[in-house]
Amino acid sequence: MTLHVEFERVELPLADTFTISRGSTDVAENVVVRVTSDGSDDGAAGVDDASDAGASDGDLVGVGAAAPSAHYGETAATVEAVLPELAAAVADVDPFRTRRVEAACRRAVNDNPAARAAVSIATHDLVAKRLDVPLYRLLGLDPTAAPDTSFTIGLDTAERVREKAAAAADAGYGILKVKLGTDRDREIVDAVREGAPDATLRVDANEAWTPKEAVRKCEWLAGHDAAVEFVEQPVPAADPEGLRYAYEHSPLPIAVDESCVDPSDVPRVADRADVVVCKLMKCGGVQAARDLFAAARAHGLETMLGCMVESSAAIAAGAHLAPLCDYVDLDGSLLLADDPYDGPVREGGAIEYDHDRAGTGANDR
Repeated sequence: MTLHVEFERVELPLADTFTISRGSTDVAENVVVRVTSDGSDDGAAGVDDASDAGASDGDLVGVGAAAPSAHYGETAATVEAVLPELAAAVADVDPFRTRRVEAACRRAVNDNPAARAAVSIATHDLVAKRLDVPLYRLLGLDPTAAPDTSFTIGLDTAERVREKAAAAADAGYGILKVKLGTDRDREIVDAVREGAPDATLRVDANEAWTPKEAVRKCEWLAGHDAAVEFVEQPVPAADPEGLRYAYEHSPLPIAVDESCVDPSDVPRVADRADVVVCKLMKCGGVQAARDLFAAARAHGLETMLGCMVESSAAIAAGAHLAPLCDYVDLDGSLLLADDPYDGPVREGGAIEYDHDRAGTGANDR
């Protein structure tokens, strides 16, 4: 059989300027990937008997997307540059052997995890569609176990932060992720609490604090009435000993994002974190994410599934992995002015699967 990979770059305007400690953005660039197959394969044996879809291979298209981050050395241009190599690498791979697909992508392009993730997502979508099942069922997961997602409040003036928090609370979001990393952190937290007095908060400094500063701010947050669940990436990933210091002295749990990119990083952070953050765009695919979750569990760590600013063409696959996680931060598509795809992540934070829709559920609007 032969796998065919097509792709296109898309610009996705955000509903509001999104700012973190490293900078601001008004438009997210994603690269949408579509995978089709022709011919027969061993993995699909018996599929026609098990499926009510009645669709031929050529009628089915697997959809995924890359949401590259310059922080990890990727841009939409680099994704476009390596996708032909990835397409060639998986051309003769049985798509039902999803681990082999991801391994072939890694051998072809060891870096560029967002590009590899896009191929992985599209392949999983295609396979689930060929079996006529939702992706969570293909993965053997319980859809009722998916936590609600948090909604992110980016850096802004105190007045705008207050307004954003109030709007999020009015929309039904019970968990807010607050971006910090400025000399106005206390003012920002106070503004969020004023706007959303009943929300549970998570704090993300995006590497902006020194170790001692992180401890001071964690102590303040723990003594505040902000009800903070945990603090994400308080110090730079390049300072593992600083992370250890923050972890050992913080009264609040510490989550790591930039310090934990793929499964091999889990053992290195296991003694200096409480929670590891997995993103498909960092680790390179659905199976790699499952490996990261397994490694985290083996080391006694909790897990959160995160995302970049991305459409539901990518977010939807993460939503089907949500039952594996303790926490979910899959609001990237909710930050867009107009998501071109429908998906399981709903306004208000709930993950609602269409149990009759095969694949990831990411369909054109």
